Amino acid sequence: MESTGGPYLNTAAVTSPVGIARLLQMTFGCTTFSLVAHQGGFSAAYGTFCMFVWTFCFAITVFIITCEFTHLHSCLTISWGNFTAAFAMLATLMSVTAAVIYPLYFVQLGCYPIGCEVRDFRIAASVFAGLLFFAYATEVFLTRAKPGQVSSYMATISGLLKIVQAFVACIIFGALVNDSQYSKYVATQWCVAVYSFCFVVTVVVVAFSVTGKTALLWFPFERSVVVYTFVAVLLYVSAAVTWPVFCFDSKYGSPRRPGLCAKGRCPWDSQLVIAIFTYVNLLLYIVDLAYSQRIRFVPHI
Repeated sequence: MESTGGPYLNTAAVTSPVGIARLLQMTFGCTTFSLVAHQGGFSAAYGTFCMFVWTFCFAITVFIITCEFTHLHSCLTISWGNFTAAFAMLATLMSVTAAVIYPLYFVQLGCYPIGCEVRDFRIAASVFAGLLFFAYATEVFLTRAKPGQVSSYMATISGLLKIVQAFVACIIFGALVNDSQYSKYVATQWCVAVYSFCFVVTVVVVAFSVTGKTALLWFPFERSVVVYTFVAVLLYVSAAVTWPVFCFDSKYGSPRRPGLCAKGRCPWDSQLVIAIFTYVNLLLYIVDLAYSQRIRFVPHI
């Protein structure tokens, strides 16, 4: 047999700082969903979401560790650096969301009516959920692109922001379908079109980066992304102005929450969530655009 020119196993995948962070992710993730499944318990859509986050992140982390430890990632037809950077950012956002939602809905100080043992399991699961978030955030910190370093696009600030922008858009969509009454006016329908367009294009940018197909495009990918980010800023500015006017102006909507509005099923609450995260995404796109301009044009001055 011919020599492969190197070791079969990559021990750095589990001994490097990033590898140790991933081992901690795997440990904390497994511990969290095991505590919940064994005794802590979960219910309703938010409980199911938390369990999905922990099991999904655990499965992908095991896959990444296995591929890097055995060098199998070299057989995959994707940009491995972009894939791992994108997943680390996504897992950070998902895990921090679950780490907030689970204790908010399931943890209580008293033992009644769930019992002290169940309460203790839920508290322990919440602690490990928080540790899981810090483990993923550590990987993002360790693998992010440093100044002057050649790195994958998804490891740059601009690439990481693309994941955050798409995640915030998903929160907006969740609020939209929760009886937000967006179809009431053409102006609010325009806002939904803005959210949808920017989300789709952002996902396409991430998909091309992760699959490593950017070189096959007939136009300059990086310059096109900067142009798109500028367009997204303009679109979100229009939504940031239009949505609050048609939802909270007394002529079209209600400036205050209606007193008889049911908790959890109030259109005004959904409209407020959408307004807040519209401004959040607008800020993210502005930072993205500013960073893209700085890294591309300042060095050439």
